[in-house]
Amino acid sequence: MYIFKHDHAAITLLFLTFSGNIVSFMVFLAPIPTFYKVYKKKSTEGFQSVPYVVGLFSAMLWIYYALLKTNVLLLITINSVGCVIETLYICFFLFYAPKKARMESLKLIVLLIVVGFGLIILLTQFLASGVTRGVIVGWICLVFSLCVFVAPLGVLRQVIKTKSVEYMPILLSVALTLSAVMWFFYGLLLGDFNIAIPNVLGFTFGIIQMILYFLYKNKKPVNDQKICRD
Repeated sequence: MYIFKHDHAAITLLFLTFSGNIVSFMVFLAPIPTFYKVYKKKSTEGFQSVPYVVGLFSAMLWIYYALLKTNVLLLITINSVGCVIETLYICFFLFYAPKKARMESLKLIVLLIVVGFGLIILLTQFLASGVTRGVIVGWICLVFSLCVFVAPLGVLRQVIKTKSVEYMPILLSVALTLSAVMWFFYGLLLGDFNIAIPNVLGFTFGIIQMILYFLYKNKKPVNDQKICRD
């Protein structure tokens, strides 16, 4: 009976690892239509670099956390891919962004990627050790992930206000929701609540986004104000 349960858990973990990689990869590729628009217009217009810089920072954080843990192959593989893709997005954005947007993006990159991530590594390496280091980095990842999931609240407010879902693609919302489900069960199976807990919020906001999309997709916009989000 014990062997059966162990094998069942191993198979489930393997399935979540495989499917989680696929769904997360879809999430990383979701902004491609946005950058195709940027390429066609040769300008980033109202789009912002924040989601991609934050995405890169988040991927780097999770890789660092994974290196301090065991049996978290999914975290390493998909976030390594994420780092590459987000870096390409940022470079593409900087190439087509106007001077003001480019400078703001570079400041954000320095603040988060260079200073923020650098400080996290230095402080955790010199002020913590062993299991404590992993716990601290895990809490940082948890808090930051919660902040990332809360960030779209402004976009949801704009959707309700303008009755326009132009800048809230349904495919991205679906991919994010599926990703949150996969990551939740992956973290639950590993007994790692730093992975599982944030994705409860991610799933909730994903469902809300999809509900709003179907409520307002055929509505006539109140005005021409656009929601700046990929």
